[in-house]
Amino acid sequence: MQFEAYISLAVYFLAMLGIGLFAYRQSTSDISGYILGGRQVSPQVTALSAGASDMSGWMLMGLPGAMFVTGFDAMYIAIGLLTGALANYLLVAPKLRVYTEVADDSLTVPEFFAKRFGNKNASVRMVSAAIIVLFFTLYTSAGLVAGGKLFESAFGVEYMWGLLITLGVVVSYTLLGGFLAVSMTDFVQGCIMFVALVMVPIVAYMEFDSMSAMTGAAYESVPSLSESWQEMSLLALVSSLAWGLGYFGQPHIIVRFMAIRSVNAVKTARNIGMSWMTVTIIGSLGTGFVGIAYSNAFGLDVADPETIFILFSQILFHPLISGFLMAAILAAIMSTISSQLLVSASSLTEDIYRVFSNKDVSEKATVTIGRIGVAGVAIVALLLAMDQSNTILSLVSNAWAGFGAAFGPLVLFSLYKKNLTHKAALSGIVTGAVTVLFWIYAPVLDGGKALSSVVYEIIPGFVVSITTLWVVSKFDAEPSDKVENMFNEASNELAKQQA
Repeated sequence: MQFEAYISLAVYFLAMLGIGLFAYRQSTSDISGYILGGRQVSPQVTALSAGASDMSGWMLMGLPGAMFVTGFDAMYIAIGLLTGALANYLLVAPKLRVYTEVADDSLTVPEFFAKRFGNKNASVRMVSAAIIVLFFTLYTSAGLVAGGKLFESAFGVEYMWGLLITLGVVVSYTLLGGFLAVSMTDFVQGCIMFVALVMVPIVAYMEFDSMSAMTGAAYESVPSLSESWQEMSLLALVSSLAWGLGYFGQPHIIVRFMAIRSVNAVKTARNIGMSWMTVTIIGSLGTGFVGIAYSNAFGLDVADPETIFILFSQILFHPLISGFLMAAILAAIMSTISSQLLVSASSLTEDIYRVFSNKDVSEKATVTIGRIGVAGVAIVALLLAMDQSNTILSLVSNAWAGFGAAFGPLVLFSLYKKNLTHKAALSGIVTGAVTVLFWIYAPVLDGGKALSSVVYEIIPGFVVSITTLWVVSKFDAEPSDKVENMFNEASNELAKQQA
């Protein structure tokens, strides 16, 4: 890659570190500012921060790669995600913003789960915090794999050095500025991703004489949309669409709803966020589809399908623009890693250290402990990411299913079912997570295959968790008047703010 491209990347790195330094001076004096930005985040930043932290490196690498390999089958994942994201804005965002504040100003998702039942140190808090650290470490490793592949493919840098560079920059600004730095960098990164995913497929398409020439070249390798629909099994279709169920339980996404400045700002965030997501997903799928056609028509050798965006960036653009497009991939990767590191550190600090520690820790010391947590999770994720054979999409799909099944049903029940009990919540989390892990790793089918090869693990996990929540709540003792009063207070406060 030429010198101009490195200039673009250097400017990007400096900008991210500058934002981290600015946020350090603005919002890290207390733990609320470090974890939630003081609940004063604008709807614009909330929308793009949620989108950028959600989509990560799989938007520019994993999803185009899936489209390149499977053709239109990958489109159904996108449809499921769009539907799930919209449902998350409608069903979860307003209620969660109000309820977490009514529940004694809960700063983390596990803390909300506990205070929802009138006990800040309830066992559901510890269990959910442990699941967050477990699955986010896996999730963070997926982002590092994407960063390692980027530097290896685009810059000829060894995979290990790519991991270290990616981790070094993102840990620096996350350690410095906390939630505000993560949200502000996500906003910038979301803008970069938007431009890149509009630009790349359009420029690649312009290499063909017509749409028919492009589609004809693509159909040499993959079936048409109608043929894909006919050949796709019902289980495969349901598994792809079921990705949308994961949104309700993703801590790094729903924490944005807790931090937005007001309930009335949620609608603006929803409109911006869904528009951004629709355009970028279409661009991601378009990159993969045009990549199929381009490789067939012009003999482009694509050794790793997940690098098709990188290849287009290198062969179709001026080096200065190419550097900008590489920054877009880094933006996608870093936005998610930073969010996951911060949520993990928040759980380690607020939900594990504070619960077990008998010491009266100052706000400043708590922020320091949170920074140590960021570094600790980052190191473990780095060790996992050293296995270069991992694919980005597979790592993301496993972690996405784990959170979706463990937390998604509980989030919905917590917000909408008054008589939900603590015992039911704890049982729902455990059964959802265990079901997903069993589905992924238990070699119960012929040839030692796991059940995830038949149907996406989020489906059984979600069903088992919902069933457990409902049945245990039905037969458990009714929650206390204090818990019911808190539920009613949150409902009344939401109605008042929406009026």
